Amino acid sequence: MSAQVRLVKPSFEYSQLMYNQAMIDPLGEIYKDIKDDEPFFRLVDEFYAGVENDSILRPMYPEELTEAKRHLALFLIQRTGGRTTYSDERGHPRMRGRHMKFSIGTKERDAWLANMSKALDQVPEFEKHRDELWAFFDHFANFMMNRPD
Repeated sequence: MSAQVRLVKPSFEYSQLMYNQAMIDPLGEIYKDIKDDEPFFRLVDEFYAGVENDSILRPMYPEELTEAKRHLALFLIQRTGGRTTYSDERGHPRMRGRHMKFSIGTKERDAWLANMSKALDQVPEFEKHRDELWAFFDHFANFMMNRPD
């Protein structure tokens, strides 16, 4: 005797709820809470203050950091749900491709993460979002690695 299979179509409400839960991006919600660009620019300023004194990272950046700072701040604003100026001006982020010209291994990744961690600690507006931001930065830094050690 064969078993009967009864297919039940989920209700619209259940389907919508599951769709919405699958689509939630905690990182993409941060800007809605912060509601301002200034903390992102301050985070980037703090980060680059560390980079300027970092013997591992500093050689990877141009002498003048103004554009690099602006690009990072606009990227973070966009990635956290803010305005899309970064992509409007530069196209798709293509971060791995943009960084391929730099040799990035464990040492560089760790230095980048250390400077970003210190920067995050200096911007109180991000305190309640630190876990989401740190998970993103950790994943991002690992994704940027392009050479074995």
